[in-house]
Amino acid sequence: QAFFCLLLCIPWGSSCPPSCQCTGRAGAKAVLCSSRHLEEIPKDIPRDVVFLKLDANSITRIPSNAFRHLSHLEEIDLSRNAIEKIDGAAFKGVAARLRSLDLSGNRIRSIPKEALLALSAKLRLANNPWHCECALQELLWEARLDLDSVQDITCHTAPRQEYVGKPLLQVLDTGVNFCSVRQRTMDVAVFITMFAWFAMVVGYVVCYIRHNQEDSCRHGDHPRSLPSAQAHAE
Repeated sequence: QAFFCLLLCIPWGSSCPPSCQCTGRAGAKAVLCSSRHLEEIPKDIPRDVVFLKLDANSITRIPSNAFRHLSHLEEIDLSRNAIEKIDGAAFKGVAARLRSLDLSGNRIRSIPKEALLALSAKLRLANNPWHCECALQELLWEARLDLDSVQDITCHTAPRQEYVGKPLLQVLDTGVNFCSVRQRTMDVAVFITMFAWFAMVVGYVVCYIRHNQEDSCRHGDHPRSLPSAQAHAE
């Protein structure tokens, strides 16, 4: 009975994932899960964690609300994983306190802007196979990136072959604007759509006029045939 009472007195947040090590760092809880062959983010991370290291694992995705219950979290290290997909609400619930987020050395080609722009944390995004496009350019302009790692954000793929293999900053310094390219593409698409709609309306009007003309011709021929019929009857 005393043992059962003792279990009830232990806070749920004090547990530690089996594959990790939980320590006190400068008076704050740190959860160290580096190089533990993890394929996903552990479910049982203590709620009072402040520093979370998940680097050098095999995590492939950060799902929505992955850290939502960790309201004290200030630093996340997800570097050197195999992350390819990050959901738009991946960091929902930790945006207010998070100070550092390391996503370098993964397999990230693109990230939904809403996943990172809500954060005030310093971001490390280097050494990923980025697709250089408008979303990444806007992220570079609007997010709080770690200045020491910005030069290592390189175009793995891009709309033009000449940009491939070059740092994104270097490409943008030449005057390239990926967002204007997208805007021109959208403008062309809108123009084509409007032209198709206009052609359809014109076609409908032409068919309508021809149909009315044919009806008028049929009604015009009918009265002229009446006298002939009447004379034949006499």
